Amino acid sequence: MDQLAALLDGPRARGAFLLRSILAPPWSLRIQDEAPLSVIAQVRGESWIVFDDGDPVRLEPGQVAVARGPEPYVVADDPGTKPQVVIHPGQRCTTIDGEVLYESLDLGLRTWGNSADGDTVLLTGTYTMEGEVSRRLLDALPQLIVQPGDPIIGLLGAEIVKDEPGQEAVLDRLLDLLLIAVLRAHFATHEAPGWYRAMSDPVVGRAMRMLYDNPAHPWTVAALAAEVGVSRAALARRFTELVGEPPMSFLTDWRLALAADLLREPDATIGSVARKVGYGSPFALSAAFKRVRGISPQEHRAAAAK
Repeated sequence: MDQLAALLDGPRARGAFLLRSILAPPWSLRIQDEAPLSVIAQVRGESWIVFDDGDPVRLEPGQVAVARGPEPYVVADDPGTKPQVVIHPGQRCTTIDGEVLYESLDLGLRTWGNSADGDTVLLTGTYTMEGEVSRRLLDALPQLIVQPGDPIIGLLGAEIVKDEPGQEAVLDRLLDLLLIAVLRAHFATHEAPGWYRAMSDPVVGRAMRMLYDNPAHPWTVAALAAEVGVSRAALARRFTELVGEPPMSFLTDWRLALAADLLREPDATIGSVARKVGYGSPFALSAAFKRVRGISPQEHRAAAAK
């Protein structure tokens, strides 16, 4: 597993909010739903995306925008159009004055807008929960990414209006696929974080994959170096140089990120989570969690449940 794969085990789409919007100008939506990550695909027409502290960015047909929250932003037919609709947490939709709007703008199954014949068609998918596993990746993303999304946009557009058995799972996986395609394209054409570039290194990349794939193993730098065929000192030096931290620090962060996600599961115990991520006892996991994250596993679980 690598960090892009880890993203799908962090804010993995599970019954994600998905909507097709059909709009006729003038239209402007202020998005303040506080979602950690949203995907906006332009099917027809064009749109403009404007963060409060950023310049307008145009979205053309076949392009996909990935917006990183929780900061609010506006999606509009023109940067100068004043917002008419506000999207709140939980996808509650109101006018600027607070009047509830969703039912009056309902255009059918997963479809919404101000005109059934509108020139603009958007597909929007929202990841509503930030998974701890993906925090390293989310922190590395800019506020807004725009990349080509064909042909996945066409697949998602065809499926979003269907009501068949298993449809929710189909839509979730298509949304994940679209997100990963955009992120891969972005990192191929822009400066990628060190840990992402390190995955292509024949020594460090192999070591990282071992840590990702088997975090419960009792790894040491010496054992990891033996597996990848270099000296302990050489691995430690090269790993730190490319990734930005030593192997064991990286492993600790990975284990605790996994633990943070697993602790969200209602039936998980601290003991079972400890075994899955490589700690010998609940006490060892609790001590590491408290030392690195500043709160206990119990406190983390309580906060995640709110």
